[in-house]
Amino acid sequence: MNIGKVYDLAQPLYAGMPHFPTHPPFSRTLTKMHGEMVLANGASSAAETITLGGHVGTHIDALSHFSCDGKLHGGVAPVQSYSDGVTPYGVDTVEPIFRPAVLFDIARLEGVEALPFDFVVTPEHLEACGVTPPKGGIALIRTGWGNLWNDARRFITAGSGVVVRGPGPKKPGASG
Repeated sequence: MNIGKVYDLAQPLYAGMPHFPTHPPFSRTLTKMHGEMVLANGASSAAETITLGGHVGTHIDALSHFSCDGKLHGGVAPVQSYSDGVTPYGVDTVEPIFRPAVLFDIARLEGVEALPFDFVVTPEHLEACGVTPPKGGIALIRTGWGNLWNDARRFITAGSGVVVRGPGPKKPGASG
């Protein structure tokens, strides 16, 4: 049985990495170093603290992330608290995603390393890639912005100083 190849789509986590400006950044620090506290048998351990906001690093938005007119996906009213988050449809309900996928390499199609921040991927671009996702499969769209990951300012603002949406599909008639 051919199970295909697994691709990790995550970007590395490090202090100073891109994050949505209104969310806390990624931070990792040692709170105890080896040797600071040593047991009688000579053993010691290191300890660390890791903090990050919900829009830091590679992530998936849960259906509870956005609402319209006070309703979640399917017209469901959110139940929310600062201690328990938003339910239903929290990210904890998203199962791991292992599916067959195809890559729409729009950056390559356009002959660039990274698409401009305002580039709109159209159905014609997708068709020109000559691939079709299998039933129940996943469509991955490569814009090339992963190449900008190590330049947080450019990744978030395209160098403009103003947060940008970035390249990708856009709902007809939508702005931004």
